[in-house]
Amino acid sequence: MITTEHSGTITAEMPIAVHKKMDVFYNPIMASNRNLSILLLNSVSNTKMNIALPLAGSGIRAIRFLQELQQGKINHLFVNDIKDNFLTTFAENMDLNPKITPAMKKKVTLGNEDASLFLVNQVTNNHKPDRFCGFFDYIDLDPFGSPNPFLSAAIARISRNGIIAVTATDTAALTGTYPAVTKRKYWARTVRNYMMHEIGLRILIRKIQLQGVQFDRALIPILSYHKDHYFRIYFRCIKSKEKSDQVLKQHQYLLCNPKTLEFEISDFNFKKGCDYFGPLWTGRLFDHTLITTMARENPFPEEQKWLDLLKEEAKVDLPGFYDLHVLAKKYKTEPPRMEKILSTLNAVRTHFSLYGIKTEKNIKDVSTVLLS
Repeated sequence: MITTEHSGTITAEMPIAVHKKMDVFYNPIMASNRNLSILLLNSVSNTKMNIALPLAGSGIRAIRFLQELQQGKINHLFVNDIKDNFLTTFAENMDLNPKITPAMKKKVTLGNEDASLFLVNQVTNNHKPDRFCGFFDYIDLDPFGSPNPFLSAAIARISRNGIIAVTATDTAALTGTYPAVTKRKYWARTVRNYMMHEIGLRILIRKIQLQGVQFDRALIPILSYHKDHYFRIYFRCIKSKEKSDQVLKQHQYLLCNPKTLEFEISDFNFKKGCDYFGPLWTGRLFDHTLITTMARENPFPEEQKWLDLLKEEAKVDLPGFYDLHVLAKKYKTEPPRMEKILSTLNAVRTHFSLYGIKTEKNIKDVSTVLLS
């Protein structure tokens, strides 16, 4: 069937339930993911980028990149998917979009192979990638499930100051449903509780960063969030031993006391009376300047509320949060008005929970306001 998403028109299967063995298909739930990738690339200073979409699926992201990224952003677009019908489908989909001119098509290289091989093997007439400087200025990993199989190749091929975008849809493994899987795939411990989505996101960030620091590549999150059924992180790649060491220092544990609901960051995974989660990334999830620019320049009305929420959350960009309903249940009281809590505690809302707040105040200060 023919479907349109903003500037892009494609022919693709519209699945009732997405599964790994499908041919090329279109997933409308991920439209927000694609919107934000376009907005982010239009909000950063990078220009003349070699852009790689090694897991392109229906190709809707590539179609939209060609039409919606600002002039001068794309040097060359590399689009790949291993599905048997990808090359034919994508070529037909480009023809469905008359704004994609012959000159624009010349900037596109197509592939039909394993994503990692596609990233490693790319050579242009003017540039042969090497293991020191990378080649791509932007790589978007949007797999079905875990991004683990594709991380090594992506990190090997990202350029200095380049951006890697990573999606993970195996949220059950990252939020405590399958603890053994979390340990095996992400080298960390978590459980299901009200903070599980933030903990899962931070565990994922650390796992990806570990792939980079071994090559002196510090992967710094500039936008990170959980939405719908997936996690999404954008990393800026900085080639630096010192920055890599700084990243490692921010791999710590989150200690939580289930009786008091107090939590803290620690270099150690033990404190009497506390559960521990991690190791995980304890640094910032957002580049505040970037998210402010994105919220201001956003052309997608359906994303404005979400961007405004992330912009406010970035003002108190700390690990962990308090859930007002969880606290109210503990203290056997009614949840307070959100506005009162935010103003009194100098707190902000968090996208991880409808009733969650982030604040620099401790549990005693929060509970005092809750009971007042």
